[in-house]
Amino acid sequence: MALSAGRAVRAALLVSVFTCGATVTSAFAQDTAGEPQAPEPQAQQGGIGDIVVTARRREESMQSVPVSVTALTAEQIQRYDMTSLEKIATQTPQFTVGRASNGSGAQLTLRGIGSSSTSIGIEQSVAVVVDGVYYGQGRVINEGFFDLEGVEMLKGPQSLFFGKNATAGVISLRTANPTATPEFKAQVGYEFRSKELVGEFVGSGPLTDTLGLRVAVRGSNMFGGYFKNRGIDKYYNTTDIATGDVNTHFAPAFDGDNPGTREFLGRVTLAYDPGDRFKFTLKANASLSDANNNSWNYGLFRCAGDAYALNPNVPCKRKFNIYQNYFPADLAGTNPFSKKDGALYNRYRSWGITGTAEYNLDDVSLTWVTNYNRNTNRWACDCTFVSTDLGAAPSTEKTSYYAFSTELRAQTTFDGPFNLLVGGYYQKTKRDYTQSGSFGNIEDSTAPAAYRYLGYFKRSETDGKTLSAYGQVTWTILPKLEATGGVRYIHETKDSYLVQPYVNGALQALFVQNKTINGDQTFNDWSPEFTLTWKPNENITVYGAYKTAYKSGGFSNSGFVSIGTIPSDVAFAPEKARGFEAGIKTLLADRQLRLNLGVYSYKYVNLQVDFFNSQTFAFITTNAGSARTKGVELEFEFAPRGLPGFNLHGTANYNRARYLQYIAPCYGGQSIAQGCDTLFQGAPGQDLSGAPTAVAPKWTGSLGASYETEVSDGTALALSLDSRYSSSYLASGFGNPLSKQGSYLTLDGSIRVKFHDSRYELALIGKNLTNRFIVGGAVDAPNTGSGTGTASAVMADQVGFVSLPRTVQLQATVRF
Repeated sequence: MALSAGRAVRAALLVSVFTCGATVTSAFAQDTAGEPQAPEPQAQQGGIGDIVVTARRREESMQSVPVSVTALTAEQIQRYDMTSLEKIATQTPQFTVGRASNGSGAQLTLRGIGSSSTSIGIEQSVAVVVDGVYYGQGRVINEGFFDLEGVEMLKGPQSLFFGKNATAGVISLRTANPTATPEFKAQVGYEFRSKELVGEFVGSGPLTDTLGLRVAVRGSNMFGGYFKNRGIDKYYNTTDIATGDVNTHFAPAFDGDNPGTREFLGRVTLAYDPGDRFKFTLKANASLSDANNNSWNYGLFRCAGDAYALNPNVPCKRKFNIYQNYFPADLAGTNPFSKKDGALYNRYRSWGITGTAEYNLDDVSLTWVTNYNRNTNRWACDCTFVSTDLGAAPSTEKTSYYAFSTELRAQTTFDGPFNLLVGGYYQKTKRDYTQSGSFGNIEDSTAPAAYRYLGYFKRSETDGKTLSAYGQVTWTILPKLEATGGVRYIHETKDSYLVQPYVNGALQALFVQNKTINGDQTFNDWSPEFTLTWKPNENITVYGAYKTAYKSGGFSNSGFVSIGTIPSDVAFAPEKARGFEAGIKTLLADRQLRLNLGVYSYKYVNLQVDFFNSQTFAFITTNAGSARTKGVELEFEFAPRGLPGFNLHGTANYNRARYLQYIAPCYGGQSIAQGCDTLFQGAPGQDLSGAPTAVAPKWTGSLGASYETEVSDGTALALSLDSRYSSSYLASGFGNPLSKQGSYLTLDGSIRVKFHDSRYELALIGKNLTNRFIVGGAVDAPNTGSGTGTASAVMADQVGFVSLPRTVQLQATVRF
């Protein structure tokens, strides 16, 4: 039988990768940001070069900085076309991204610590920082991160240098700057599974002797998708509470692949450098993304029975399939933010501008970073997530978020034993949240047309302000021994409200119309940090650190207001972390071998967790009593001088993340025998003390190799193969055994042929070649699970946030 084009390409890729071996994973950071990416002499000679990171808000070698950091260089990022946080996570085993449809839009997890996706009011415990600016919303995963200079993953609490909401770590991205000489790049790619066509253009160079410009644009269009939507036509009835009439609605099955994304990304960078100690950089960026479904990766992957509880025609399998429907015609265009044709969609728009001024005195460096960013997200969702005639839940949402921030810091470079870093930070934010939902099989013909088929319509806003000051003292005790101590103070206010302007009369015993819940919150925190570093020689760094961190408390904007709701029901306390970390970083064998080892133990108090009650559609934000994550991490890289262009690298990580004390809600359909034998806020509860946190595998690791060699004059061949391993874990934060993700091994590979000294390049890039089904988070399927807290309970079916399947992309690049 003849192979299809897509299968033939995949087969060719697999054969080539396995027979030829693999490519240099370790490219070396440029000494000056934005300089031409010419091959470095050290790379040509073999051996390991330096990677420059900014883990302490200043440029330092990754091997000498006393922080647990994983860095990806521009060459590594380009090798696998890592243009989003989800794609970056495929190369960082301890970091997991679970894309969610509503709430915050994502579940980012690092070392088993992350934030639930179902509440938009919860900031992520893994902070995302772009060009030195904090982006706090989970929907940052919709941003297109391309034309990057580097990515740093800082593990563990990072409050001193990155402020609030960095309790689990930081993903820091640096975009490329203008180059000293004119450079242009045009690239086109085609991904076979999703039928996605991608185009990218970068132009960079000087406009004058003191002014440089870089323009980068990227556009893509999917003519298919990653997931097959196998939705089943469904009919459901609603009862008109005004007349008692029963009306039947037809919701046709979705008839296309998902997500069918269309995307445009752009960035303009101006760099002014007169050469007299002053430098100013201005970056403006925009992201526009449209998908044909906001819950396109919601896979029904494990059920209490063999099939979905509400529709026996929907199988419960770990397949890249979803089962969702359009809005019925009579709801389409009527419900707020719905399309007239009833189509599902997700529409994301964002833009931002960042100005960075640097001024260097003889012994003091001043840096001032100011940013404004704004994003808006709208969607229409089949929020049953699985085709069913019961409990149909067409829902819509519109959220907007803006943030203004400015930060000024000073760093001394005195010759004496003491140096100082001090800084101040101000941020103002606003979140505007509006959501509607149709459920309960009811309608009201006497309501305004936009509300007729709604169960509820709710609004919420939060205005936030943050003032922060921080400082660090560095004491060189001995020429090879250094101690640092610092602290960050944070003062924060959040003014919020939540109200349901409309609730269907049949639901007003559960939800209350026009009852406003206000939340005026004030938080204050001191986060100290101490580090001792010993450098016996230039190739060995030994360090130990005590760190603390703070994540803002807040207000559950996506909650509900019932008769008994009071402000404390939708407010939650700050999350805090404290603990120790120690490590040794070495360069051995004449800088041919990098070997780093680290150990850590951190305790988290008031871990913020959001719970979705699948039977009432209610979201409850809670603070887990405490949790601890502790482990050991090993990283190596081998680049022999005797074989220039070859690189072997890998990691091995052990992590144990457990709740220490937590009386939690029961998962849907949890029985008494399964531990649902206590109370949580008056509802069935369980004791999760000693249970694992969500997405917390004990073992993760990676192993990869790469090789680049010249095959003829001006022509080079580059091969790479990278694997990622994870042991099993529970995707649910509430111990549901059905949410278990089994252990998995993924393979990524690439083949590149470079002509005329890399002026022309043809590449074949494959990711998740093993086509593993991976869940990065899970929720109980709506309306499933019954008898919670009784002896005869039936567990809720599980809907997972599924990562991308196997993808293969053909890519052509021209540089001129």
